[in-house]
Amino acid sequence: MKYVVICIACLLCLPVLQAQTGKTENLIIVTLDGMRWQEVFKGIDPTLTDDTLFNRDSKGLREKFWSDSVDERRKKLFPFIWEVVSRQGQIYGNRRFGNYVDNANPYWFSYPGYNEIFTGYPDTAVNSNDKIFNRNTNVLEFVNKQKGYQQKVAAFSTWDVFPYILNEPRSGVYVNSDVDTIPFNIPQLQVLNDMQFLAPKPIGVRQDVITYMAAREYLKAYKPKVMYIAFDETDDFAHAGMYDQYIGSAHAQDAMIRDIWNTVQSMPQYKNKTTLLVTVDHGRGDIVKANWCHHGTRIEDAHEIWLAVMGPDTKPLGELKTAGQLYQMQIAATLAKLLGFTFTAEHPVADPIKSVYSK
Repeated sequence: MKYVVICIACLLCLPVLQAQTGKTENLIIVTLDGMRWQEVFKGIDPTLTDDTLFNRDSKGLREKFWSDSVDERRKKLFPFIWEVVSRQGQIYGNRRFGNYVDNANPYWFSYPGYNEIFTGYPDTAVNSNDKIFNRNTNVLEFVNKQKGYQQKVAAFSTWDVFPYILNEPRSGVYVNSDVDTIPFNIPQLQVLNDMQFLAPKPIGVRQDVITYMAAREYLKAYKPKVMYIAFDETDDFAHAGMYDQYIGSAHAQDAMIRDIWNTVQSMPQYKNKTTLLVTVDHGRGDIVKANWCHHGTRIEDAHEIWLAVMGPDTKPLGELKTAGQLYQMQIAATLAKLLGFTFTAEHPVADPIKSVYSK
């Protein structure tokens, strides 16, 4: 991607005012690490599906997820996104219609992407996946300091770098990562701790389903107002060249997103007062098919990402089929704005996405 100079609003040290005009009181944020927009909008890729280099069971993959219709194919893979979010919310990033969502950071891998999502600032100094505490203030940290939200913000991640990305010691946000002990006071729920230590770890850290179950049970027990869930298996299986496992994990993540949405809609504190936002840290290659395994600056299309959102303040526009350009750095301010806040920090913060919260 050509280098683009992007003007972003720099809001420094301004007083924080809450002007809650919408209905959103809670947020559920979910990321699917390295999940390509190609599968989200087109379903399984026939070239990759039939390539035995990347699959143990191409026939089984086709039987479960294939259709000649793109719309049916993507619905088989992501039924919640295409049966629920597409009717009740908004989905951005189908590049077939010139609807673009991109990284603004120049690196196109995980830590820089997550920094951009949550700080609204594509800091070029954030240029590795090393366990370094992030110097930039993130929107979860910001919300955690607002009246009514203190100690009501929590993050659950499979990848063990998130305590550093979200700077847990400084931010005060509760971050449960990899094999952290889950702070349940309810004895029967301690089984989740046993599971995460005893279960196999095919990607080197705990399985996404354990991260998810920990997050769901924490939500039911402690009722946070903002919950972030960071899945990881899609990226790890892609790097391993296991397309069938990548697809299987994506399908399972969609089911978990459905489950958390159904859970919050069953609870009076959350029902019709919660916005769900789903996105990704970076894209992957597709122009060269073998590059689906990879991302980073040497992969020319790895900056291509996507975004889905629904909630009581979001117009049900469905899949955006009009030309437009959004950037990952706009997500942080959008999250704050949905709660009625203007996100400010010691660094520049990009403008929010108005169409997401202006119902």
